[in-house]
Amino acid sequence: MQLRIEGRARVVGDDINTDYIIASTRKRDTLDEQILKRYLLETVDPKFAASVQPGDLLVAGANFGCGSAMEIAATVILAAGITAVLATSFSRTFYRNAINNGLIPVECETNSIAEGDRLVVSLDGNALTVENSTHGARLAAKPISPMMTHILDAGGIVEFTRRGGWDLYVRRAGTRT
Repeated sequence: MQLRIEGRARVVGDDINTDYIIASTRKRDTLDEQILKRYLLETVDPKFAASVQPGDLLVAGANFGCGSAMEIAATVILAAGITAVLATSFSRTFYRNAINNGLIPVECETNSIAEGDRLVVSLDGNALTVENSTHGARLAAKPISPMMTHILDAGGIVEFTRRGGWDLYVRRAGTRT
């Protein structure tokens, strides 16, 4: 899989839990991500959702997506037009929910990224790189496993399964691992 995403950095801090991403009070009213995207990260910044532009990249510190394992957090981010989240580390459940829904989780050091920086995220096979065009810096990112790359390439786990899932993956890889 080859992918290149360019966008504006939208920076939040460490320990952004899923209830910060979308408040539990909002999830009581609806689980429609097209409605919920209006409230993205409102606990962190009440004006955040209104300021998001399609193509923005969410940049966080450590432990992004901690808290409950509700996948609606990943789908609301996608619904807002954000296709990738860069973080120093992710909660394992959020990381997997992101992959399963087609949101690209990029694990890299994010301390040098500032609000508004222009970023380029490149995925080539399972190798990820991040370039901060504003500062001319290149950041190494943790690679994504080949299986997860196939899931992302399909647009998420549902479409991956529709296309043949594990059997298709094994046929492409030429081995059963």
